[in-house]
Amino acid sequence: MNNSKQNQSLFSSKNAMRKILFASGLALFLIAPTVYSQDKDDKKEMKMKEMKMKDPKVKTGDPMKIMPNGPQPDWAPNIDPQMLAVIEQFQSYENPSFKGATGFQYRNIKLPANAVMDILHQTGVKPTESKVDISHKILPVGEEGVLVRMYKPKNTENESLPVIVYYHGGGWVIADLDTYEASPMALAEKANAIVISVAYRQGPENKFPTAHEDSFNAYKWVVENTTEIGGNPNMIATAGESAGGNLAVAVAMMARDRGVKLPVHIVSVYPIADGDIESPSYEKYASAVPLNKGFMKWFFDHYVPDWSTNNDPLINLIDADLSGLPATTIINAEIDPLENEGMVLAEKMKAAGIDVERKMYEGVTHEFFGMSAVLDQAVDAQKFAADRLMKTFKK
Repeated sequence: MNNSKQNQSLFSSKNAMRKILFASGLALFLIAPTVYSQDKDDKKEMKMKEMKMKDPKVKTGDPMKIMPNGPQPDWAPNIDPQMLAVIEQFQSYENPSFKGATGFQYRNIKLPANAVMDILHQTGVKPTESKVDISHKILPVGEEGVLVRMYKPKNTENESLPVIVYYHGGGWVIADLDTYEASPMALAEKANAIVISVAYRQGPENKFPTAHEDSFNAYKWVVENTTEIGGNPNMIATAGESAGGNLAVAVAMMARDRGVKLPVHIVSVYPIADGDIESPSYEKYASAVPLNKGFMKWFFDHYVPDWSTNNDPLINLIDADLSGLPATTIINAEIDPLENEGMVLAEKMKAAGIDVERKMYEGVTHEFFGMSAVLDQAVDAQKFAADRLMKTFKK
């Protein structure tokens, strides 16, 4: 009797255990797909994040053959592969947002020029020997003098060369002579000219019109002291990119209005030509990289705080009096909020009777001009600018 009860108890325990195991297995079976799906989503998200942070594919010793890692971004479905490789390298730096950042903080981030240098380093390409001599001078002008960097073609000590006064970009707030060194160096080499790169003061510490006044004062000094630096006083041009593209035109206007000798040519590369952040290209490339609508607003806020109501002709070039300005070359990038105002500026100059020629380069972004080491489009753009300058210098 006792054995029978024990057997029944044992049998009941085994049945209970089977039920528990069955229930556990069923629960595991039901839960597993959800867990697997969540794990799969997490891995997919992690992979996407890793892909976004990867550098471009650099499997070549030829920097002109670099290829991007990922697909074209939504903001630029037709971006040139070489350009995208540079943008991927730039984005790999994970710079903080400009929103809430100070001018000082943002002067210390890595910029597209750094991306080009890093790509060259990855390819193992050794820097080519410079064809220019570099020197510096603090010009005795303005409140505290203006520092300039001079690029002079080698072995030209006994020549009287053309002079190009160059203004770097950076929204009048960030960047410096080093950031934009590739461009003045290329112009010096390809146009066989002395290039004077101007370190103007920047906002927000020095608001409008400080950068413009520094830029004009540097130009005026060059006009008055051309022979001192080995230049030809009858062959002086201005050139610049972005904010510097604005300065190249504005300085010529200031020279005209203040009775100073005009430059013989202006090279204005993707210039800031007005304060309209609602233009077609601003809308189309509102989220572009490296320059977009929000970033331009940040620049304006730091240098021209009242930019939305300030219609000063030195900022709003397209509505300024452009009469009497010299021959001008305008270069634009397609994937750039500033593309439209470059086009309008060219149209306004043409209407004012100015010899103006504009070229827009497809598939590239703002900042492409100085990237001739990795971009075919930049090689062509630099040649276009140099050819236009030399044509004027020979007259």
